[in-house]
Amino acid sequence: MACGSPSAEKEATDRSSESASTETFSSKTQLATFAGGCFWCVEAPFEGIDGVISVVSGYAGGKEKNPTYGEVSSGKTSHRESVQITFDPEVISYSELVDIFWQTYDPTDVGGSFFDRGSQYESAIFFHDASQRQVAEDSKARLDDSKRFGKPIATPIIKYTNFYAAEEYHQDYYKKSPDEYYAYRNGSGRDAFIKSHWPELSAKKYPDPSKSELKAKLTDLQYEVTMEDATEYAFQNEYNGNKESGIYVCIVSGAPLFSSKDKYESGSGWPSFTKPIDARALEKPIDRSAGMTRVETRSKFGKSHLGHSFYDGPEPTNLRYCMNSAAMKFIPKAEMEAAGYGDYLWLVD
Repeated sequence: MACGSPSAEKEATDRSSESASTETFSSKTQLATFAGGCFWCVEAPFEGIDGVISVVSGYAGGKEKNPTYGEVSSGKTSHRESVQITFDPEVISYSELVDIFWQTYDPTDVGGSFFDRGSQYESAIFFHDASQRQVAEDSKARLDDSKRFGKPIATPIIKYTNFYAAEEYHQDYYKKSPDEYYAYRNGSGRDAFIKSHWPELSAKKYPDPSKSELKAKLTDLQYEVTMEDATEYAFQNEYNGNKESGIYVCIVSGAPLFSSKDKYESGSGWPSFTKPIDARALEKPIDRSAGMTRVETRSKFGKSHLGHSFYDGPEPTNLRYCMNSAAMKFIPKAEMEAAGYGDYLWLVD
């Protein structure tokens, strides 16, 4: 039985759509709606990401009103198990959420998801407006062109029509029943698929050195920027004018941060990017220092200061990740494979 049991459904019928929320930076909110098979397994990867206000498991895209889990999971409706994300676009972009979504399931699977078969488990991106549609289509085409899966991307991009929150016991299931959740992920083959197709992004792979090690490893400026939240001089830094293809990694941990493909000339005097390689490698706390309220950008694995992000960038994200060169190391495209970043070459091409 995927994503639940009949006994649990009888015991819990509260249809609350409330979910854990985080402090918000702005008053703006947008919605993103994705279907990728079992909604437990799509919900969890988006939880705890700065800028994500709530993640709700539910049912989307069908004709029937107020469907129940029993109805949807048995294939009696035209809905798909889905998740709906409320996010602050001044902190995280829709484009970043789509990038994460691709890494949560098998986008080439037709007729279901792993061992859950039927239209109720088929994947989909439900776009809420023309901008989201364009972002999703461009992202899908880029992923398809990368040939990462050996098969074409099957996930359709569909106009959003409706979403119904699932029963309360399905919300945050990975927290409520972790043993069953992780057993399901492993047993279904989802984790094995993700591991075989996407590079590992973890503290184990990208550990942060001690401050004494960093003192010996970094220049004075690099240490002051990363560990003491300093800011280097505008225009007088290593990567502001860099136009070479490659990726920028955390100077502390080595974790991949930004692709040259997403770098642009902002005129600010610091290297600027429209989005990171993976938002899960960043932390974006609200910074109220210096008499301003800003979104700080930090390396999650390096536990280091990188810079700030602003909502004055170009489309489609409208974000400007304004980074300190001293907080990053640039890996040229020709050296990425040898340096252990070959899995990210498709993001540079």
